[in-house]
Amino acid sequence: MSGKDGRRRAIIINVTPQIENGRFPVKRIPGEEVVVEADIFSDGHDDIGAVIAYRKDGSKTWNERAMTHIVNDRWRGAFVVRETGLYQYTLYAWVDHFSTWQKALHKKIEAGRDIVIDLQIGLEMIAATAKRIRSSDRKQLLYIEKRIKEEKDTATAASFALSQGTSNIMTRYPDRRFAKGFEKVLRVRVDRKKALFSSWYELFPRSLGPGNTHGTFADCEKTIPEIAKNGFDVLYFPPIHPIGTTHRKGKNNSASCEPGDPGSPWAIGSVEGGHTAIHSQLGTMKDFKNLVRKAHEHGVEIALDIAFQCSPDHPWVHNHPEWFLTRPDGTIQFAENPPKKYEDIVPLNFESENWPELWNELKNVFDFWIDKGIRIFRVDNPHTKSFRFWEWCLQEILAVNPDVIFLSEAFTRPKVMQWLAKIGFTQSYTYFTWRDSKHEFIEYLTELTRTEMGEYFRPNFWPNTPDILARALQYAGRPSFINRLILAATLSSNFGVYGPAFELCVNTPVPEKEEYLNSEKYEIKDWPPRKEDSLAGLMSRLNQIRRENAALQQTRNIEFLRIENDQLICYLKIASGDRSGPMLIAVNLDPHNTQTGWVEVPLEKLDITDNRPFKVYDCISDTAYTWKGRFNYIELNPHIMPAHIFSVHTL
Repeated sequence: MSGKDGRRRAIIINVTPQIENGRFPVKRIPGEEVVVEADIFSDGHDDIGAVIAYRKDGSKTWNERAMTHIVNDRWRGAFVVRETGLYQYTLYAWVDHFSTWQKALHKKIEAGRDIVIDLQIGLEMIAATAKRIRSSDRKQLLYIEKRIKEEKDTATAASFALSQGTSNIMTRYPDRRFAKGFEKVLRVRVDRKKALFSSWYELFPRSLGPGNTHGTFADCEKTIPEIAKNGFDVLYFPPIHPIGTTHRKGKNNSASCEPGDPGSPWAIGSVEGGHTAIHSQLGTMKDFKNLVRKAHEHGVEIALDIAFQCSPDHPWVHNHPEWFLTRPDGTIQFAENPPKKYEDIVPLNFESENWPELWNELKNVFDFWIDKGIRIFRVDNPHTKSFRFWEWCLQEILAVNPDVIFLSEAFTRPKVMQWLAKIGFTQSYTYFTWRDSKHEFIEYLTELTRTEMGEYFRPNFWPNTPDILARALQYAGRPSFINRLILAATLSSNFGVYGPAFELCVNTPVPEKEEYLNSEKYEIKDWPPRKEDSLAGLMSRLNQIRRENAALQQTRNIEFLRIENDQLICYLKIASGDRSGPMLIAVNLDPHNTQTGWVEVPLEKLDITDNRPFKVYDCISDTAYTWKGRFNYIELNPHIMPAHIFSVHTL
């Protein structure tokens, strides 16, 4: 039995944030706060002191930030992370005898009690503290001690003991001999800024050639300036590897492949190579490196698709058949989602007896492309691969390359999507694509930003993908594309589009399905030149607005505003630590009809009084309005512009 430990009376429980009881880190970017709360108390009525201790992983020095009591034994504190990588944090709490003594002394004075002995008790604590410290505060504390000792009038002596100066010094140097530490050291993963704020543009390089010819990386280089001009900072390619010929799919996913059909890029591998090879018609590795460099010169990063699946022609199938499932007839098991069959793809077997070798080979794929200058990966269907593999692989890579970003493309069950984010994926695809009503948007964004998910799940909103033509885009034309674009780009700080199809408002589906007819997944597209009604100009303006307004570079800062019209959704965003640039967004969810309403503006959050006019500037239309009071009128015609993106200014 430890007598010393037995004197540690403080209790620390219900600490937040901690993901899965501290197994996984919370996520931040440099400059963001980590707000920590806990229930902290002790026996009796003594005062408590508490701090957060934190440090960069590997540092020998702990920094501390004081915690303050909120209500009902709930305490809160915060610290700011400055660098990428891992941070550690924990809590300490103790009984604050000096603060307890001060409160008791004050009460005794009010009650007219004799306080001579009490002053002696306080003097002992002050003297003990003066002996422990070596800073400039020691001289001041010794002076206070002397004045209390020498003062004949107990009331005057007490005034020195109860002064704010005395309290401040004693609070800075508490007696923590019996401090209780929280039993866990928790972690924060700090990613670079693009983990939180990015604009993605997806295209197929093979569709960039003149006419219907196969495009190359050199063709792609020519598009980089336009993509940068439109404000996108991530250019994402589907797989760029050799495509198998066995069971190659034809147009519209047909099992019949005609001569010249290029096949699906996700059917990876041929005699030319696998996941570390480049499709020969795209160019060489030198061409690829030139493209990466060219993109960087324009402020654009190339993101590669990593799809851990194979064509039957992949070298792994021949060299490592033990990495795949074999059917009783001796053939390799192809991918299935009954009744659908994907004969052009064979999945990996993560229960292989040689799983360590398989894991290392898959990690080597990432390492290979990282060595070629890639720092962003969109990972295809990670939920169909081993979670334990991902946890190991991502941690190994991030330990060496903390600037790498992984986007999880997992449209699956909520808990599975959340688990992938917990185990290391930087960003995540979401259900935004299938949210349509005002209630659905508010409910979903509340879940993403006001629950524990906000600590580890960074959403990336996509209105469309090559796999998904949402029903919201199929029937309402251009106004629907615009409102979905603006919603994606302002609800979330990360968003992306499957570019050419979205710019041109392509919305012809496979009948009764949320899939593109004549999908680019199975054929080379000869996209027409941009017409006047292309959305490229709006995309450019929208990305510029996002870059110029810090409030749109965060997701968790959203607050939905009341407006008595279910076809209008309004929300406010204020950047953390920056009250100068609030953004108020209003979107008409009805792509057919003009909608009107009176939005209730929370003036107190904008430091505006009820009778003071203020200006709202529409960043899209370059139009300013003067508003006054809590309720203000909005009218949105979807055929002109279905949204306002207002910056709010006091007059």
